[in-house]
Amino acid sequence: MTITLQAVTEHNFHAIIELPLLPEQQDYLASNAYSIAQASFYPDSFFTRAIYLGDTPVGFMLYASNDDDGKPDEYSIFRFMIASGEQGKGYGRRAIELLLDEIRNRPGAAAIHICYVPGNPIAKTFYGSLGFVETGLDEDGEMVAQIRLDGAGQEPGTAHA
Repeated sequence: MTITLQAVTEHNFHAIIELPLLPEQQDYLASNAYSIAQASFYPDSFFTRAIYLGDTPVGFMLYASNDDDGKPDEYSIFRFMIASGEQGKGYGRRAIELLLDEIRNRPGAAAIHICYVPGNPIAKTFYGSLGFVETGLDEDGEMVAQIRLDGAGQEPGTAHA
C-alpha cells in the first residue's frame, strides 16, 4: 500500500481527530483537533495534512510558513503524529519525505525547521537521517533542527535538497 498526504476536510475530520497516540506520547503533542482548529484561524500560513495508507488515515501533520516571524521563505513543522497501532512501520518516514518534498516545491522555500525534546535520541536520529541539522534550543527549551534548502549553513557532507 502507498502512503499519501491528503487535505483535512469535513469528510475525514472525525477520523483524523480520533487517531490515538500511545499514552506516554499524549503529553508531548497537541491534539489533532486543537491543531486543525489552530490552522483554521491562519488559513494562509498554517497547512494541515492527513497521512493515509491507501484509503485509511494513519497520521496527521501541521506545518506553517514563518511569515509572522519575518521569514516568509522558511517553514516549520509543528505537528507530526502516527497513530499508535501504525508506528514503527515506516509510514512516518515516508510521510515526512512527502511533506519535505511539498515544502521544497513552495516558491522561494529556503529552510524547514522542526522541534523536539532535547535528549530524545530517537527523534535526533530520525530527523538527522532526513537531513535535519540541530541548531540549538528555542525559548521553550526544545531542540530546533533545520534543513537549509538553499545549501547555506549546512555542514559539509550533510544531505540537503
